[in-house]
Amino acid sequence: MPELPDVELYLHALRGHVLGRVLRGVRLGSPFVLRTIEPPLEAISGKRLTEVRRIGKRIVLGVEGDLFVVIHLMIAGRLRWRSPNQKLPGRLGLAAFDFEHGTLMLTEASKKKRASIHLCHGTAEVEEHDPGGIEPLEIELGAFRKALTSQNHTVKRALTDPRIFSGIGNAYSDEILHRAQLSPLIWTQRLNDEQTARLYEATREVLSEWVTRLVEQHGDTFPEKVTAFRPEMAAHGKYGEPCPECGHPIQRIVFRDRETNYCAACQTSGKVLADRSLSRLLKGDWPRSLEELESLRRK
Repeated sequence: MPELPDVELYLHALRGHVLGRVLRGVRLGSPFVLRTIEPPLEAISGKRLTEVRRIGKRIVLGVEGDLFVVIHLMIAGRLRWRSPNQKLPGRLGLAAFDFEHGTLMLTEASKKKRASIHLCHGTAEVEEHDPGGIEPLEIELGAFRKALTSQNHTVKRALTDPRIFSGIGNAYSDEILHRAQLSPLIWTQRLNDEQTARLYEATREVLSEWVTRLVEQHGDTFPEKVTAFRPEMAAHGKYGEPCPECGHPIQRIVFRDRETNYCAACQTSGKVLADRSLSRLLKGDWPRSLEELESLRRK
């Protein structure tokens, strides 16, 4: 799922491509992507785009007449920029926003059509789509600590909860925790002041660095490949590869369809965290340290 840096990259591209332009019309490839009836889709045709912003992981396009298009990409939704009036691509094409100079397409590479478009009238309706999490790049340490400890969760869950923090998901939480050298399973209310401050700084550094990096990489071009797996990442998607800080292999915890990556040497004092599926299978044979894990691999 595109997270804060990825959505900010889209916003940067959208401001350069469609902000201030007149939306000639919208074509739907799937009627189910539009989740609202009022205002009607025709209401935004012929109107100029006046605003591009983000609410969490959602993209908000402001249109003349106090109208707003709220796009939630979910896991597999992506935006594409194509030539004017280009045909929607088969089963992947959900919607096309037509401008005189090009077409903004919403696609989704998944059988589970989760991406959505909502049309709203007025900012009050737009705010109903806000899960309520605070913006991690706009807060001081005190507000960060208060949000983090408002409920006692694992720090991984707290970072990825949109009701607590806005825009952070599975990928960048791995990167943040690796930078902060904290276990993903430590409980938020057990963090001491030094650990909380470390996490706060890591959160701001990682998100800011990735926003800057992605924008610089793409420049004025519209991003074609927005992904949660990037070669420059330190931990996320790097299972089995050497940690860039210490050289030990990156470990993982798999639960359902989500994988958490971490460095045992840097983040958990050498302890290998239990993977629910494998530890249930291995039971007493589950390795408790990097040394035990390496010895098993050599057998």
